[in-house]
Amino acid sequence: MSTKSLLATATSALRDAGVASPEYDAAELLAFVAGTSRLQLGLVEVTAGQAAQYDELVARRAAREPLQHLTGTAAFRYRELVVGPGVFVPRPETEVLVGWILDRLAKVESPVVVDLCSGSGAIAGAVATERPDSTVHAVELSPEACVWARRNLAGTGATLAEGDIDGCLPELDGRVDAVIANPPYIPLTAWESVTAEVRDHDPALALWSGEDGLDEIKVVAATAGRLLKPGGWFGCEHADVQGESAPAVFAATGLFTEVRDQLDLAGRHRFATGRRVYS
Repeated sequence: MSTKSLLATATSALRDAGVASPEYDAAELLAFVAGTSRLQLGLVEVTAGQAAQYDELVARRAAREPLQHLTGTAAFRYRELVVGPGVFVPRPETEVLVGWILDRLAKVESPVVVDLCSGSGAIAGAVATERPDSTVHAVELSPEACVWARRNLAGTGATLAEGDIDGCLPELDGRVDAVIANPPYIPLTAWESVTAEVRDHDPALALWSGEDGLDEIKVVAATAGRLLKPGGWFGCEHADVQGESAPAVFAATGLFTEVRDQLDLAGRHRFATGRRVYS
């Protein structure tokens, strides 16, 4: 069957359903069904069975089921992760945060890194893979997310601690070179503005964080202050509307210096950074 006609029909259906990237999603789903890549779609012939499977997946995507849940994978930096119901789907914006931290650690030998609110293990796995000399610890509260994190961290050398980030890893107090976190940060009052893919399919534990969205960021700040060695770096993702309030949480502790807010590739306020004071 013609891939061109299949893609045209699917793209139209996804666009009508309000999917943000209908062309991309239509091509990704067809490549998944055909067992090929988007770039090779013009070279394959789709069978009737594959076309029927494709129609089913397109209908599910039009109902706003996340693309990554349909394919079972999500790309993150140089790795492909397994994801599905029960775990937050990693976003490209977080890749910028990881790159920023890795740049800060470029001259640190055998760094110790902690990934708070690890979810799928995306950050921990990326750091462990790109800095094989590092010691990486991931911390995640959700048992469902931990199932996915264990799969994604297998073979990377990173370790996973299941539990709350508050009070985690006391044996590392004052010994950590970098703390990275992508915590829940959406205000409860913003429920209506969140896309259906996120609101209906990402786990609530990974999304909501009090009336102003800062509850868990405050726990990240306290935990980072406890774990980091003097001069150690932190990076914490936040919502684009928290470009002032999130860095202010870290500055208010008095534990950090060089507190800044950083932009993502789209120019939006995305993560707060700084380092542990020396005194």
